[in-house]
Amino acid sequence: MDQRNESELVGHEPCPACGSKDNLARYDDGHGWCFGCGYYDKGENLQTQEAEPDSFIAVAQNLSTEKNQKPKALLTQDAEYKALQKRRISEETCKKWGYQVSSFSGKTVQIANYYDDNRKKVAQKIRFPNKDFIFMGDTKNIGLYGQWLWRDGGRMVVVCEGELDALTVSTLQKDKWPVVSVPNGAQGAAKAVRNNLKWLNKYDKVIFMFDQDAPGNAATEECIHLLAPGKAAIATLPLKDASEMHQAGRGSEVIDAIWGAKEWRPDGIVNAKDMFEELLAFDDMDAIDYPWEGLNKMTRGLRKREITTFCAGSGIGKSTACREIAHFLLKKDEKIGYIALEESVRTTLKELVGIELNKRLSIDMEDVDESVLRVGFDNIVGSGNCYLHNHFGSLNSDRLIEHIRYLATGMEVQWIILDHLSIVVSGDEGIGDERRSIDVLMTKLRSLVEETGVGLVLVSHLKRPEGKGHEEGAKVTLAQLRGSAAIAQLSDMVLGMERNQQDPTAKDLTTLRVLKNRFTGETGEACDLRYDNDTGRLTEESGFFEDVEEDDDDDFIVED
Repeated sequence: MDQRNESELVGHEPCPACGSKDNLARYDDGHGWCFGCGYYDKGENLQTQEAEPDSFIAVAQNLSTEKNQKPKALLTQDAEYKALQKRRISEETCKKWGYQVSSFSGKTVQIANYYDDNRKKVAQKIRFPNKDFIFMGDTKNIGLYGQWLWRDGGRMVVVCEGELDALTVSTLQKDKWPVVSVPNGAQGAAKAVRNNLKWLNKYDKVIFMFDQDAPGNAATEECIHLLAPGKAAIATLPLKDASEMHQAGRGSEVIDAIWGAKEWRPDGIVNAKDMFEELLAFDDMDAIDYPWEGLNKMTRGLRKREITTFCAGSGIGKSTACREIAHFLLKKDEKIGYIALEESVRTTLKELVGIELNKRLSIDMEDVDESVLRVGFDNIVGSGNCYLHNHFGSLNSDRLIEHIRYLATGMEVQWIILDHLSIVVSGDEGIGDERRSIDVLMTKLRSLVEETGVGLVLVSHLKRPEGKGHEEGAKVTLAQLRGSAAIAQLSDMVLGMERNQQDPTAKDLTTLRVLKNRFTGETGEACDLRYDNDTGRLTEESGFFEDVEEDDDDDFIVED
């Protein structure tokens, strides 16, 4: 609640009167006000009392019997109960709450009377027309405003930021259900709640309905952590507070907000009963095909919010497979981000356009007419759906995460292809060994995929196996992923590529093996891919293993 219309809060200070650490609020015109004891400080920049007759300062000083002491005597003369017409609060509610209207020093004031547990009046909050207020009486042990009205404990209680909001909610609830307010606004809310925890914890649910502004939100955040687990709930409103809602004729929405208040839980914890809409949102699980049917049958396609890791020995064709996938996605009008750290963006562009033209443009472009290049270029990247990362070599992992997040959120990219993992961690200084660096990076990538909803195709290298190497067709296993077990643990799909580069009859044939499949659980050989040296394409070939005997020790396998 603003304490002055003309000035804004700039900070909090210790109070010289009561000794509190931060209850004195300092405003931009220089004056200060203690929310604990009512001490006023004119400040160097504040005008004189004569120049500002409407200020609460002159009134407060007249009430004080001694300099810098809060007023003690309670106002009793000519105080009466009236309906607050502008606020649409009934006289009946005002009587129940002891909220009165009176005249003081020629001004109409409102009086919020505070009572102790024995219904003895102990303090008053005097509210002036310009929204200034002062406390009178003994405020040291006052509880929450209205606390004396309700029994100890029950199903739920609503806690508001100001007295008028509490009266508003009470009016809307026919004065039947518990509602209270903190005495000193958002700034003193946590202290007030802390001092009255024993009483609040007797209720099954405590619903905070503070002002829908920055101070109110901050106060809510402080207060919810003070209560016993499972008790706090937060009611949100489309307007600033309950009073504004009621004045706008939207009181029913206040009641809806109370009964629809969401139970507060730490970040990341949700109740499944509230997630039916998530069940209906099956689109998030919809897959898009790979270019190869055998792999589609085993994996059911490529999905967003998943990490798909390709692994193979050196020169087996991991990058070639990634380019085929990128080309396939672009032809499906999907938006992709391609981060190839071992080649220039010019090379990546040549390879993608080359796939479109069925020509190895990275080898020879001399015999390709420019008009043909233009057609291929426009067909594959002319839509603007392809973003390349103009960086060669190692890249700090934090910067990589930043770039991927930008592609996902700023450019609305749906798929990210990262080639490859090891070169990223080589750019991290001070983290330590490669295993730890990969652990950290994979955790960040896993979180980022969940946060942004992108699908990530990742390339990882392998450790060299004992005996026959991967370049000679050795089978790939999850244990051979180089650097860290986190690669296998945090990937949703792991695809191994196997090819015997030295076999004269099978050196262009790659076996694509599913090593991990979190979606369906199916693993094993998915399909065979043949690389065409003339076109640079990697296409599916069926029947290659049909004639191979089961006890054949030659594990020749496929790729680029």
